[in-house]
Amino acid sequence: MSHLEFDPHHYAGSLDHREDHAPGDEPEESAGHWVLNYVLGLAFATVLTIASFWAATTHLIWAPAVPVAIVVFAIAQMGVHLVFFLHITTGPDNTNNVLALAFGTLVVFLIFAGSVWIMDHLTHNMMPMDQLMDMQR
Repeated sequence: MSHLEFDPHHYAGSLDHREDHAPGDEPEESAGHWVLNYVLGLAFATVLTIASFWAATTHLIWAPAVPVAIVVFAIAQMGVHLVFFLHITTGPDNTNNVLALAFGTLVVFLIFAGSVWIMDHLTHNMMPMDQLMDMQR
């Protein structure tokens, strides 16, 4: 038998320095500790949201790279939500949370790619503006 089988922390379900855990999944300490983690998660999410709006409105980023930047910010924000608010870890009991991140990434990609595809086809199928103005007269 290993020495971990006699460890009271192993059976108590509490985390210590030997176990793998995410920044938002710390051992229970005080209310201030949990508030700090949630405020940190909120700060990261807010910064990523502002960065997304900035990337969409600035001319400092090469225009074809703007959608890629927005997708990267969206994926990062999903990661922040999963770590700081849903408390995922890399442990075997959190496999569903990792799969949720992969599924969320897939959904964001499908929505984004589908929207771009639809807008591209709408541009090609629209009537030229001069013909549209002639029809209104």
